[in-house]
Amino acid sequence: MKCPYCGKDNTRVIDSRPADDGDSIRRRRECDVCGRRFTTYEKVETIPVIVMKKDNNRETYDRSKIKGGILRACHKRPISADQVEELVDEIESVIFNQEVREISTREIGELVMEKLRMLDTVAYVRFASVYREFKDVNTFMDELKKIVE
Repeated sequence: MKCPYCGKDNTRVIDSRPADDGDSIRRRRECDVCGRRFTTYEKVETIPVIVMKKDNNRETYDRSKIKGGILRACHKRPISADQVEELVDEIESVIFNQEVREISTREIGELVMEKLRMLDTVAYVRFASVYREFKDVNTFMDELKKIVE
């Protein structure tokens, strides 16, 4: 590892521990040449996942799209930013643990709704209304009946 201060590659690890996110390792390093210390983070490289859209187009997985949908569903609800991040982390964990190269937007949407339903029913209904494209009040009422039962 190159020292960010002097550019030499004579550095050594003096401390190693899990980072706050739990998904990476925080390493404290010291340069043998200049003596300065710096921190690095090591994270496992994941398999790139391709998302199959409803129109059969494919695009690379984008965490921000899931997060954006959840944030819109949770607007003005008592849900913290940390809870949203945790929810997205859980969804990502399920997606990446399947070890598949392709996943459909339908599967992702169902995962999001399952997690939102456990977190906040209003946010769940908001997300479901957009995701399932409710056409009228009857389809909306059918979804509400499922929640009540």
